[in-house]
Amino acid sequence: MQLKNVLIVVNDINKSIEFYKEIFGLQVILDQDGNVIMSEGLVLQDAKLWKGFLNKDMIPRNNMTELYFEERDIEAFVERLENSKYEIEYVNRLMEHSWGQKVVRFYDPDGNLIEVGTPV
Repeated sequence: MQLKNVLIVVNDINKSIEFYKEIFGLQVILDQDGNVIMSEGLVLQDAKLWKGFLNKDMIPRNNMTELYFEERDIEAFVERLENSKYEIEYVNRLMEHSWGQKVVRFYDPDGNLIEVGTPV
Protein backbone atom coordinates (compact mmCIF):
# COMPACT_ATOMS: atom_id res chain seq x y z
CA MET A 1 0.00 0.00 0.00
CA GLN A 2 1.17 3.53 -0.74
CA LEU A 3 -0.05 6.93 0.47
CA LYS A 4 -0.64 8.93 -2.71
CA ASN A 5 -1.99 12.32 -1.67
CA VAL A 6 -3.12 14.53 1.18
CA LEU A 7 -6.47 16.26 0.65
CA ILE A 8 -7.52 19.53 2.25
CA VAL A 9 -10.90 21.23 2.01
CA VAL A 10 -11.09 24.78 0.66
CA ASN A 11 -13.91 27.27 0.16
CA ASP A 12 -12.58 28.98 -2.97
CA ILE A 13 -10.59 26.55 -5.08
CA ASN A 14 -9.19 29.21 -7.41
CA LYS A 15 -7.99 31.36 -4.52
CA SER A 16 -6.36 28.30 -2.95
CA ILE A 17 -4.65 27.31 -6.20
CA GLU A 18 -3.26 30.84 -6.42
CA PHE A 19 -2.13 30.78 -2.76
CA TYR A 20 -0.28 27.46 -3.05
CA LYS A 21 1.29 28.52 -6.36
CA GLU A 22 2.47 31.92 -5.12
CA ILE A 23 3.57 30.94 -1.62
CA PHE A 24 4.94 27.42 -2.20
CA GLY A 25 5.52 27.19 -5.95
CA LEU A 26 3.14 24.23 -6.35
CA GLN A 27 1.66 23.56 -9.78
CA VAL A 28 -1.68 22.14 -10.86
CA ILE A 29 -1.28 18.57 -12.12
CA LEU A 30 -4.96 17.81 -12.72
CA ASP A 31 -8.11 19.91 -12.35
CA GLN A 32 -11.31 17.86 -12.11
CA ASP A 33 -13.90 20.56 -11.44
CA GLY A 34 -13.71 21.00 -7.68
CA ASN A 35 -10.97 18.45 -7.10
CA VAL A 36 -7.48 19.73 -7.93
CA ILE A 37 -4.30 17.69 -7.67
CA MET A 38 -1.22 19.84 -7.19
CA SER A 39 2.46 18.98 -7.22
CA GLU A 40 4.00 17.50 -4.08
CA GLY A 41 0.86 15.41 -3.48
CA LEU A 42 -1.49 18.14 -2.28
CA VAL A 43 -5.15 17.81 -3.30
CA LEU A 44 -7.61 20.68 -2.94
CA GLN A 45 -11.27 19.69 -2.58
CA ASP A 46 -14.09 22.20 -2.95
CA ALA A 47 -15.92 22.50 0.40
CA LYS A 48 -19.33 22.09 -1.26
CA LEU A 49 -18.30 18.73 -2.75
CA TRP A 50 -16.71 17.59 0.51
CA LYS A 51 -19.80 18.50 2.53
CA GLY A 52 -21.91 16.53 0.04
CA PHE A 53 -19.73 13.46 0.57
CA LEU A 54 -19.73 13.67 4.36
CA ASN A 55 -22.97 15.51 5.08
CA LYS A 56 -21.15 17.21 7.99
CA ASP A 57 -19.87 20.71 8.64
CA MET A 58 -16.18 21.50 8.24
CA ILE A 59 -14.30 22.96 11.20
CA PRO A 60 -11.57 25.39 10.10
CA ARG A 61 -8.59 25.94 12.40
CA ASN A 62 -9.26 22.66 14.19
CA ASN A 63 -5.50 22.10 14.59
CA MET A 64 -5.92 18.35 14.07
CA THR A 65 -3.68 18.17 10.99
CA GLU A 66 -0.79 20.12 9.57
CA LEU A 67 0.81 20.45 6.17
CA TYR A 68 4.58 20.36 6.68
CA PHE A 69 7.04 21.87 4.23
CA GLU A 70 10.81 22.19 4.49
CA GLU A 71 12.78 25.21 3.29
CA ARG A 72 16.53 25.76 3.66
CA ASP A 73 16.30 29.55 3.33
CA ILE A 74 13.46 30.04 5.78
CA GLU A 75 14.21 33.72 6.38
CA ALA A 76 13.64 34.41 2.65
CA PHE A 77 10.46 32.32 2.76
CA VAL A 78 9.13 34.31 5.73
CA GLU A 79 9.95 37.55 3.92
CA ARG A 80 8.04 36.33 0.83
CA LEU A 81 5.13 35.31 3.07
CA GLU A 82 5.02 38.68 4.82
CA ASN A 83 5.28 40.58 1.54
CA SER A 84 2.54 38.55 -0.12
CA LYS A 85 -0.95 39.90 -0.77
CA TYR A 86 -2.42 37.48 1.77
CA GLU A 87 -3.36 38.31 5.34
CA ILE A 88 -1.40 35.65 7.18
CA GLU A 89 -2.75 34.42 10.50
CA TYR A 90 0.27 33.10 12.39
CA VAL A 91 0.19 30.39 15.01
CA ASN A 92 3.81 31.22 15.71
CA ARG A 93 6.14 33.52 13.85
CA LEU A 94 9.62 32.33 12.97
CA MET A 95 11.13 30.63 15.99
CA GLU A 96 13.93 28.19 16.74
CA HIS A 97 13.38 24.96 18.63
CA SER A 98 15.87 23.77 21.25
CA TRP A 99 17.19 21.19 18.72
CA GLY A 100 18.08 23.98 16.27
CA GLN A 101 15.25 23.71 13.72
CA LYS A 102 13.67 26.99 12.69
CA VAL A 103 9.91 26.91 12.01
CA VAL A 104 6.97 29.15 11.26
CA ARG A 105 3.30 28.08 11.57
CA PHE A 106 0.30 29.76 10.03
CA TYR A 107 -3.08 29.07 8.47
CA ASP A 108 -3.92 29.05 4.80
CA PRO A 109 -6.92 31.17 3.70
CA ASP A 110 -9.30 28.33 4.72
CA GLY A 111 -7.86 27.61 8.15
CA ASN A 112 -5.67 24.64 7.24
CA LEU A 113 -2.59 24.62 9.48
CA ILE A 114 0.80 24.85 7.77
CA GLU A 115 4.30 24.50 9.19
CA VAL A 116 7.44 25.43 7.29
CA GLY A 117 10.70 24.38 8.85
CA THR A 118 14.33 24.06 8.04
CA PRO A 119 15.43 20.51 7.17
CA VAL A 120 15.96 18.33 10.20
